Amino acid sequence: MPTQVYFFTSIACSLIMWSILARSIWPELRIQATAEALRPLLILHSFRFIGLAFLVPGVVSPALPSSFARAAAYGDLLAAALAFVAFLLLPRGAGIAVAWIFNIWGTVDLLNAFYQAAHAGMLPGQLGAAYFLVALVVPLLLVTHVVIFRILLPHAKPSVVRERRLA
Repeated sequence: MPTQVYFFTSIACSLIMWSILARSIWPELRIQATAEALRPLLILHSFRFIGLAFLVPGVVSPALPSSFARAAAYGDLLAAALAFVAFLLLPRGAGIAVAWIFNIWGTVDLLNAFYQAAHAGMLPGQLGAAYFLVALVVPLLLVTHVVIFRILLPHAKPSVVRERRLA
């Protein structure tokens, strides 16, 4: 089987497993106040600085396209900073606003990384040790971006929670 099949199978399996995990924690997150539900997810995304590994010789192959490496590394670094700022500003309205900005940026950044990889003709072996970031961590981040959108959208909360906050 070609290496790409193994790579995309790993990503697909990770997406499935992280989605199952997200479904198991969603009932608890959906009843929490927005800021409280966002906190653990924003902390998780604050670790996206790990994307700088794409710029470290020896972690990735010298053949890794630099256009992909730079876009992925700096996009992740900005996403990590935005997630951390949103976390610090919660529960104020500014924190929710920055959480929106982070979540839109972070989602687009991950999708752009897939596009950049395909456009550059990247091969999975060029990722070196960073293979596990793409096969394991990126699917987690994508799934949690969906969860964050569900938390941020007003209709995603049961009316009981809205009423409790108003009281």
